[in-house]
Amino acid sequence: MVHTSTLKFLTSLAQHNSKEWFDANRPTYEDAKENFLTLVAEVIRGISSFDAAFEVLQPKQCVFRINRDVRFSKNKQPYKNNMAGYFNKDGKKGVGAGYYLHVEPGNSFIAAGVWMPEPAFLASIRQEVDYNFAEWKKITAAPGFKKNFAAGLDRSDVLVRTPKNYREDNVAIEILKLKSFVARKAFGDNEVLDKKFASSVTSAFKTLQPLVNFLNRALP
Repeated sequence: MVHTSTLKFLTSLAQHNSKEWFDANRPTYEDAKENFLTLVAEVIRGISSFDAAFEVLQPKQCVFRINRDVRFSKNKQPYKNNMAGYFNKDGKKGVGAGYYLHVEPGNSFIAAGVWMPEPAFLASIRQEVDYNFAEWKKITAAPGFKKNFAAGLDRSDVLVRTPKNYREDNVAIEILKLKSFVARKAFGDNEVLDKKFASSVTSAFKTLQPLVNFLNRALP
């Protein structure tokens, strides 16, 4: 479970995002980090219960560093205001679709799928959707999917025009226009602090396994 002190640390970090403050509060950060690694270990065990390929993963393979890469960003704050992990059978650096966990006060969520895939992978996903649209509809219409992800896939970044090699009257056109294929579910702070949070996360991930498998089937 996520400790209250972990959310408090992240709240304070957002207010005092500097190396000086971070160094002075490093012991508190180390406690929060260990707490998050424990949560990630629970999530790995949960995912492994329905996908044995994840059994070999270690928490440190999945957790992102809290340091921000500011080289090409206008935001020069040195640290992220969240703790996050990505679950792919090959860890956070794995290729293809997987599961994502994001803990941030007031903005915690989980997601699964693939974000902004490379052109070859994107083209292959579109072809897979086009060829197997009935299967795609079945996956996204499943009761568990609709219960946890009622809004469907994220549509924050879509093509305005029809993608190359497809017609506007294609029955799958609204999916084919997507640039990312991601389902997302938000969690309130009280839910994050609940002792059943890890099981809630993995239960939602389980409903997305067919989506993840479908996308990974399209890997070039």
